[in-house]
Amino acid sequence: MSQAITFSEYGAPEVLRLTEVTAPEPGPGQVRIRVRAASVNPLDVKVRSGLMARAIPARFPVTPGLDAAGVVDAVGEGAAAAVGDEVLGFAVGGSYSEYALLERPVAKPEDLSWEAAASLVTVGQTAFRVLDELGVQAGRTLLVHGAGGSVGTIAVQLAAARGITVVATAGEHDLERVTALGATAVRYGDGWTERVKARAPQGVDFVFDASGAGVLADSVALTGDSSHVITIADMSAAQHGVRFSAGSAEQAADSLPELVRLAAAGKLTLPIWRTYLLAEAAQAHTDLEAHRNRGKAVLLP
Repeated sequence: MSQAITFSEYGAPEVLRLTEVTAPEPGPGQVRIRVRAASVNPLDVKVRSGLMARAIPARFPVTPGLDAAGVVDAVGEGAAAAVGDEVLGFAVGGSYSEYALLERPVAKPEDLSWEAAASLVTVGQTAFRVLDELGVQAGRTLLVHGAGGSVGTIAVQLAAARGITVVATAGEHDLERVTALGATAVRYGDGWTERVKARAPQGVDFVFDASGAGVLADSVALTGDSSHVITIADMSAAQHGVRFSAGSAEQAADSLPELVRLAAAGKLTLPIWRTYLLAEAAQAHTDLEAHRNRGKAVLLP
C-alpha cells in the first residue's frame, strides 16, 4: 500500500484527502516511479472543482496531477528506462501520490532539481506547442499575455531564443523579472493596448494569450488577423474567431527532451514559488485559487 491524494466528489480544496491506495503496476512501455516531486497546475484545480467536468469527466475516486519526477522502481515490457533511473514526465492516473506511472519517461539531468523537473512538464510543453502552432518567425513581434505565469514565463524565453521580438503583459510585481527574460514588459490592466502600441511601434504580428483575462478582442484588433491569435485560457475563443489550443500528451512528450536540455543548460528558468508536503495538497490548491503564487507550487511526497 502507498499514500495518494484523492477526491471522490467535485468541490472546494477540502475534498482532497490523503488516502491509502494500492501502488499501480506498470503496463507495457510504462515505468513506475517513486515520486520525488509533483507539480500543481491550474488544470488540476479546474478538474477538482468540476469546472472541467464536461470536457474531462471524472471516474471517482480521482488522483489529480499531470506531472511527476522520481526514481524508477518498476518497469513494464519495452519500457524506455530502467530501475534506478531518475526520470520525469506525464503521469498516467495522477501524480499526487507516492508512486506514479509514466508512459514516456525522459531522463532527468543531475543538474536539474526534482522540483524544476516536475514543474517543467505541462507548462513547458504548452508554451513550446503554442509557439509552433502560431508559426512565429524570427524577426516578427509576439505579444504574450500572462507572462508572469509559468506558461508565459517559458513562452517568453523560448520566443526570445528564437530571435522573435517579444512584448509581454504582466503584473506590476513581475515586470522586472519578465524584462530580464528578454521581453519588453508592459503592465496589464486597463489601457494595456495603448501601452503595448507605445512600446511596440512596429506593431504586433502574433498574440499568445496565457492569461484568459478577456483580452482576445483587442488582441485580434492589434494583429488584424484572428488566425494570428491563440489562447490556452479563454473559453470565449470561438466568439472571436480565435484558436483555443489544448494539445495532447503525445504532442507534449515530443518537446520535453529539448525543454529538459535547455533547463539543464541554464537557458530556461522557471521560478519555484513554494513546496508542500503531499498531505498539504488542499492548501496548495487554495493558494493557487487565491492567486497567491509567484511561480510553481510543488508537492513533495
